[in-house]
Amino acid sequence: MTKEWSIQQIAKLAGTTSRTLRHYGELGLLPPSSVGSNGYRRYDGAALVRLQRILLLRELGLGLPQIAEILARPTSEEGALEGHLAWLREERERLARQIASVETTIAAMRGGEELMAEEMFDGFDHTRYRAEVEERWGADAYAAGDAWWRGMSAEDKAQWQRRTTELGAAWTHAAARGIPSDGDEAQALAERHVAWLTGIPGTPAGDPGGEVAGYVRGLADMYVADPRFAKNYGGQAGAEFVRDALRHYAAARL
Repeated sequence: MTKEWSIQQIAKLAGTTSRTLRHYGELGLLPPSSVGSNGYRRYDGAALVRLQRILLLRELGLGLPQIAEILARPTSEEGALEGHLAWLREERERLARQIASVETTIAAMRGGEELMAEEMFDGFDHTRYRAEVEERWGADAYAAGDAWWRGMSAEDKAQWQRRTTELGAAWTHAAARGIPSDGDEAQALAERHVAWLTGIPGTPAGDPGGEVAGYVRGLADMYVADPRFAKNYGGQAGAEFVRDALRHYAAARL
């Protein structure tokens, strides 16, 4: 006999409410696996996996209509979850570095020790690629980007980092599902990616009159060539998917 859980049990385990789960059911996102003669809803293991995906997609900031579209696409639950897992691992690594740096700062302050600047911003540093930026696009490009970043409020920086993380997760998730790189969904992601790039001053994408198409194609190739970038998209296969989608977008739209 297949094991099932009540709606109250699932709500408690997932940290949500029965009302929310019923709402998901009404929208077709999470239909119960069975409904008893008393009207009580029950959920099996497959429903739990589906709920896990819904909650992960909500964490990425997606709305319920978008989530419904994603869940309706033909893909394996395992493949979709692998994409989520890659993003979660990247987030765990980034947060672990930030936690360690803040713990170091607190310990130094409590012990009356000298603060070590090089240890305080691990996981936050945006300057570690300075030499590469200056080599590729010049010192002015780095200076413009650096001034833009330093001029941001803490809230703006957090929002930008969240946007960056969500974009990488969306690419990873799309690649894991095996959708075509020249299809509508991948091209919508490419458009979102280019919009993200144009928000960074000092680059060809961020400067009026800059050669955006060539810049995007160059970055797309670099995502594949440099393993550090491939990590942002779930590995080599994910980076290749992003490259192909961006190159197609650049050829068709830029």
